[in-house]
Amino acid sequence: MIPLASLMCLMQTAFFAQNYAEDTPGYVFAIVCVLISLPAGFLLLARSEYPEPTFWIACIMVAVFPFDSMLVLMAMTALLARRSQRSTSVRAVIVGTVVTLWSQLRDATQPAEGSLWHLIFAKPYTGGDSGKPIVMLVEEPTIIITAIITALVASAIATLLGLHIRSRARLRTANALANAATSHAENLQTDLNNQQLADAIAAEAHDTLAHSLSLLALNASALKAEASKLGDSPEAQALADKADDIRRQSAGALDEAHAIIDMLRNPQQAWEQLGPSDSTSLTRESLDALIADVRNSGTSLSTWIDIHQLSELDESMSKIAYRAVQEGLTNARRHAPGAPVSLEVAVSEQSGVHIHISNPLTNDVPDSRTGAGLSGLVARVQSVGGQCRYGVDDRRLFHVDALLPWRN
Repeated sequence: MIPLASLMCLMQTAFFAQNYAEDTPGYVFAIVCVLISLPAGFLLLARSEYPEPTFWIACIMVAVFPFDSMLVLMAMTALLARRSQRSTSVRAVIVGTVVTLWSQLRDATQPAEGSLWHLIFAKPYTGGDSGKPIVMLVEEPTIIITAIITALVASAIATLLGLHIRSRARLRTANALANAATSHAENLQTDLNNQQLADAIAAEAHDTLAHSLSLLALNASALKAEASKLGDSPEAQALADKADDIRRQSAGALDEAHAIIDMLRNPQQAWEQLGPSDSTSLTRESLDALIADVRNSGTSLSTWIDIHQLSELDESMSKIAYRAVQEGLTNARRHAPGAPVSLEVAVSEQSGVHIHISNPLTNDVPDSRTGAGLSGLVARVQSVGGQCRYGVDDRRLFHVDALLPWRN
C-alpha cells in the first residue's frame, strides 16, 4: 500500500510539472510536490492507531498538492474499518468522495501534455517523446465523464472494502465472545459437577469417618471411666492416661475431619483455610506439639533441632515443612509401631530447610508403604523446587529426607 500510494502521487505530480516551464514559480512548486510525494505513502503507517488524523491529513495533502486520490481512498478504507460511529463514517465517505472527484477532475482538465487521463485516451505513438503532437481518440467531455465515473466507482469500492473489513472484524469479535461464553458455560458445568461430587464425598465422609471418630472418642472415654474403677495402681493410672490421650486425639481428628468436610462443601473458603496458619506452619510451638503427640503415643522419639531465623521462613515453605515432619512421623508410627524414631530438623537462610526422619523396620510388620502419603509429599516438595527421597538402607532403616529452599 505504501509504495503504491507514493508511486501514484509521484506520477500525478510528474504530469502536473509538464504544464510549467523551468524557472517559473509553478515549476518550483511542482518540484516541491515531487519531494513531498515520495514519503507521502508512509502516512499510511499511522492508519491503525490514528485512523481519523491519517484520513484528514491525506485529504488535505491531496486537495492542496497535485497528488492522486489513491492515498485518500486507502486512508478512508482504514478509517471505515476501524471506526463504527455512523456520523464518522458518513462524514468520511462524503469528504473522501469529494476529494477523490477533485483529484481526478484536476488531472482531467489539465492540458493534454500534462494529464494522466489524456495520456490514457491518446493515440499511440503521439505526444511525449514521439516528436508528434498528441492526438486524442475521444473528446474532452468523454475524458471528464470517465474521470468522474472512475472517482465515484473507486470511492464506492473503498467504502465497501472498509465496511467489509469492519464486518469481518465484528464477526471475529462475536465468534470470540461466543467461544468465550461457551467455554465459560462449560467451566461452570464442570465446576457444578465437581461441587456435586465434593458434596457427595463430604456427605459420605460425615456419615462414615466422622461417625467412626466419634465412636472412637466415646469408647476412649468409656475406657477411661472403666480404668478409673480399677483403683489408684500405676497400671490403672497409665491405662486411664492412655485412654485420655486416645480420646483427645480422636476429638482433634474429628475437628480436622469436620474442617475438611466444610472445605468440600464451601470451596470459596477453602483457599483461605488451606493457607498457612500457626497450627499448620513450621513454628517452635507446632513442632513441639507434634513431638509431644508422638511421645504421648508411646513412641520413643529422639530429636535434633537446629532452627535459625524460623520466623523469616517463606510461608508456603513453612507449611510444606510442617506437613513433611507430620507425614514422616505418622508413617513411622503406622508402619513401625513400637520402633524408636529419629527426627532431625535444620533451618537456616543459607541452607534452607532440611528434614530427616528415620526408624528401624520391625520384624512383625512388613514395610508395605504403598499409600499416597509419601509420594504426595515428594510431589509437593518438588513443586516448590525442593528435593524429597525415602527408602530403606542396608541396615533396614527407613529414611525420609526432604530439603526445601528458603524462598519459593
